Amino acid sequence: MKTNSKLMGASVLNRLRLTAATCAAAMLCACGGAADGTLAAAPEPIAAPLSNAPTTLALDAAPLPEAAAAAVVRPLFALAPALLSEADQAEGDGAASARRAPHRVRLSVDEESMPTRRLTVQAIRRAMQAREQAGAGFEQAAPMASGTVIATYTPAQIRAAYDLPALPAAAVQMSAAQRAQLGAGQTIYIVNAMHNPNVAAELAAFNQRFGLPACTVRPLAATLALPMPVAAASAGCELSVVYSTAAGALTSTVPAYDSGWATEIALDVQWAHATAPLARIVLIEAADASVNSLLGGIKLANAMGPGVVSMSFGAAEGNWTASVDSAFAAANMTYLAATGDSGAAVSWPSVSSKVLAVGGTTLTWTGSGARSEAGWSGTGGGTSAYVATPAYQNNTVPGVGMPLHRVVADVAFNADPASGQFVAVMAPGSSTVSWVSAGGTSLSTPQWAGLVTVANAQRALAAKAALGGAHTVLYGQIGAVPGYYASAFADVVRGANGTCGSCVAKTGHDTLAGLGTPNVNNMLQVLSGAAVTASAPVVTAASISGRVGTALTFTVAASSPNALTYSLVGAPSGMAVGSAGIVTWPVPLAGSYAVTVLAKDAATGLTGQGVYSVSVAAAPVAAAAPVVTAASVSGKPGVALAFTVAVAAPNPVTYTLGGAPAGMAINSAGGVTWASPAAGSYAVTVSAKDSKTGLSGRAVISVKIAAAGPVITAAAMSGVAGKPMSGTITLAAPGATSVSVTISGAPAGMAFSISGMQITARWAAPRAGSYMLSVAATDSAGLSASATVPVVVAAK
Repeated sequence: MKTNSKLMGASVLNRLRLTAATCAAAMLCACGGAADGTLAAAPEPIAAPLSNAPTTLALDAAPLPEAAAAAVVRPLFALAPALLSEADQAEGDGAASARRAPHRVRLSVDEESMPTRRLTVQAIRRAMQAREQAGAGFEQAAPMASGTVIATYTPAQIRAAYDLPALPAAAVQMSAAQRAQLGAGQTIYIVNAMHNPNVAAELAAFNQRFGLPACTVRPLAATLALPMPVAAASAGCELSVVYSTAAGALTSTVPAYDSGWATEIALDVQWAHATAPLARIVLIEAADASVNSLLGGIKLANAMGPGVVSMSFGAAEGNWTASVDSAFAAANMTYLAATGDSGAAVSWPSVSSKVLAVGGTTLTWTGSGARSEAGWSGTGGGTSAYVATPAYQNNTVPGVGMPLHRVVADVAFNADPASGQFVAVMAPGSSTVSWVSAGGTSLSTPQWAGLVTVANAQRALAAKAALGGAHTVLYGQIGAVPGYYASAFADVVRGANGTCGSCVAKTGHDTLAGLGTPNVNNMLQVLSGAAVTASAPVVTAASISGRVGTALTFTVAASSPNALTYSLVGAPSGMAVGSAGIVTWPVPLAGSYAVTVLAKDAATGLTGQGVYSVSVAAAPVAAAAPVVTAASVSGKPGVALAFTVAVAAPNPVTYTLGGAPAGMAINSAGGVTWASPAAGSYAVTVSAKDSKTGLSGRAVISVKIAAAGPVITAAAMSGVAGKPMSGTITLAAPGATSVSVTISGAPAGMAFSISGMQITARWAAPRAGSYMLSVAATDSAGLSASATVPVVVAAK
């Protein structure tokens, strides 16, 4: 693990100012397409939002703030502006389609001119009819690029691209572990507004076309006692549709139909099921698209029992968001929300620090090899103007830095409608299925909800508690551990969703894709708790012999199931270790050395160590010139400086200095003194002449005289396996305005927090072993210091 921190004094902090782009409080977050949000055709009417009168919430008795009560939430889906032909038989066969390229369609000029954000099948059909009747192009708003080809992926292709477990054949009797891989025994709550009367029929068509397990429709009465019984791990998929009141209760009143929200519901249900095919799905439909009513849907999910809540909707954040945060605090619940689909912006509910904010990417995958992704231009994301920085977003995670407010996204998945995924849509009263290429961060959100659901199923099988808020694991146990991060996430480093400085994808965490997209198989190992038992590399100690004047080389003997990186502690000057574990010493000096070799597992971040005893014999007396060792020496202006030159020679030597500053001298024993050093950098050549052979050796001593550098103070840390432990590292930097600190060698699970000039290391569940933290500090003047902190964890 590598951590970069900026520790600044009060005088520096007082001068800090944050410049952030803000959006109007009345702005609503919506899906990509036209920059002005214009739709292809007017949507069906949406039921009016509730009034601004105070509303009593199940989890918060305070009235809803006026700004929140006035906001209307939008669904965050997008459709490519064309209807697709039904997937062919090979695309519908999971085994055959998993390694095929996606379905591709080239848009016509008229289709390219249509917006994609909240586009519906009805609007696409009206546009088609208008073109046929008038022979004219569709009124455009922010057209797609000319000659656009859209790719559409099947469930099997998405599972293969993101490394989800393959679906067993229908006739196979699955084991408990296989059922857990499909989310058996868990519940996904999909919260949306309005009503989709065809959701069950659409899901059935989707399942039949793509060979997914069928779902039993299970009606739930409005009088159902809550919480519901826990889903049985042996049960198959069940789909239930319920209606919520603003107070979070069940009701028998069916919300009004809206084609946009109905499309959102179809997308959410189908792709949550495609990701966790044996999970129970409860669709909660709120009466209207107000914050008040959707909060009621979330509270109803909390009351119905443990599970994962998927929210593919959003409204612009405001100063009211904290007042409704208690809705996301139920035990054993994970909340996920889409970040938005109109470019760089921050939306509620994804901005809540208790909600996993899901951004979007543009996926490229041909059916084989690794997938390629860029941040989708329409994905939401940014830095909140209101929500404080959560503890999990700290500079132990690459790219996060030290934000002053909550940053979204946290994670991402495919979301571009031009690299969309099949969705079945049916009009009310019709049995005809229309196939569309759907996207938006509302597509990425239910798939992440399915992934968390599968992790919970695997945890339940291992008798572990549900994940609940997944941020701590995703940021602390994966993001902050380089090996885990590289294994569990694909870091998205291309793409932009705006023109601001933070609107560009970069290495590590960014606002487009958060930590990145999941390599699901590896990620599930960590989320399910399986990867925490990884063992540290084993380094075999050895004795090495050499001779002065002959370059020394040896290879470290280390074993690990993963790639290793190497470092040395206590090595003599000039000795180095390469990436392959080969140690070299071009000019060995006579003597005996105890060199500790550290080997770090690139996949787990765990470190093993072994001591190499290196013995270098003196060279034969004949013809051996003295060997002078180059060195770097630091001092302070006006403070007397003294150091001794390291020389290897078989006979007594005499010394001379070349290029020395005024006042510097060397004595017969090789001791250099300078009574009153002057600030500056000096290259001093030391020559040593053998008094018997007349041969000479020389080396350059780099002398730097500057103000005092940083001081690192840290005691060794010790603890017992399984019991929380902590330690402190204190820094002092007189006269400096900032200090940059790097900590390497931390074991997996160890986290760091900063308060002033003190760093606190905490390890919630230490593992037995010996570890070595390497701490390096550089102040604003360029002066540096380093220290090592042993960490010893005894067995229970």
